[in-house]
Amino acid sequence: MDMKTNQLDILLPDELDAFGQELDQLRQDTLAKLGEEDINHIRNIMRIHKRCEIAGRTLIHFSLTPVTWVAGIGLLSTAKILENMEIGHNIMHGQYDWSNDPELQSQSYEWDTVCDSESWRNTHNYEHHTYTNILGKDRDYGYAVLRLSEEDEWRPKHLFQFLNYGLLSVFFEWGVGLHELEVDRIKRKEITLKDKLPFIKRFSKKAGKQVAKDYVLFPLLAGPLAPKVLIANAIANLNRNLWTSTIIFCGHFTEDAQTFKPEQCENESRGQWYYRQLLGSSNFEGSRWLHIMSGHLSYQVEHHMFPDIPAHRYPEMSSKVIKICEKYGIPYNTGSFGHQYLTVLKRIARCSLPPKDTLNKFKFSRIFKTA
Repeated sequence: MDMKTNQLDILLPDELDAFGQELDQLRQDTLAKLGEEDINHIRNIMRIHKRCEIAGRTLIHFSLTPVTWVAGIGLLSTAKILENMEIGHNIMHGQYDWSNDPELQSQSYEWDTVCDSESWRNTHNYEHHTYTNILGKDRDYGYAVLRLSEEDEWRPKHLFQFLNYGLLSVFFEWGVGLHELEVDRIKRKEITLKDKLPFIKRFSKKAGKQVAKDYVLFPLLAGPLAPKVLIANAIANLNRNLWTSTIIFCGHFTEDAQTFKPEQCENESRGQWYYRQLLGSSNFEGSRWLHIMSGHLSYQVEHHMFPDIPAHRYPEMSSKVIKICEKYGIPYNTGSFGHQYLTVLKRIARCSLPPKDTLNKFKFSRIFKTA
């Protein structure tokens, strides 16, 4: 049995209610502060993103040396990461809907990735944030590719899941973009491909625009230098994919991030919901710019608790969440970036191997056949 499962019964019901009330109060206190400071933050990040993109594409197009070409790739990669993490992800969570600024509305924002925003709001904002780490309900848990809990049945294919993890990271925007296709459910014949035609049309349209922009339009603008532009755009997208995958895995799949069974989460109170978000999340520590480049998902605990609060508020909220956790004797999962990522790799490795009883049965059958 997974050691990180079945730990939702540490607090008594009255304690959970009090725990939830304190976090609700923290949420209300933070909402009351929202205003010009928050708009200035996101607008400043958007300006930095735009400058990095313009400078990066200019250096890529007109570079005369490998050094300026690589510098251009670095700037374009930075722009894509900022747009994906601190801008797009947070705006689409509704963190700035209160501003009534047309550019900052969650229902109309479209980000620079092959995943269309409607699909993201469905699979991530609703499914993942409602059923966080509930096995069989949170389809973000392992992305239907990886076995990350010993509660899940082991199969021989899991021996190769480090390879799958590498491929998922390299093509992360495509994995996220196609997540709503629900290939696992199609294989089980719970749904048909025909049921997914509306999504397929949306995805094809969005992905087609992204491919045309990065791999047709901008290369063509470079004329005979098109190959170097195409390669640079591909590397920038790869950098963004690898970074995004690493950040998300560090927030969700460390050794101390817990999973839950559906029956444990039935009829949850507000306090129980907060408690599950806390136990199923991981933070990591670092500089201010590490937090910005991660979209403040370095504060995944706070993001799961308060997904529609502007993410740059999470650092100040974190210190208060820690005090509340200490008051109730609840563990708060945080550590250095490197340490948390190492535990992710350990978890993938551990779950790649069969349980001892399966391994023993396999050994016994081999001995029996030999005899």
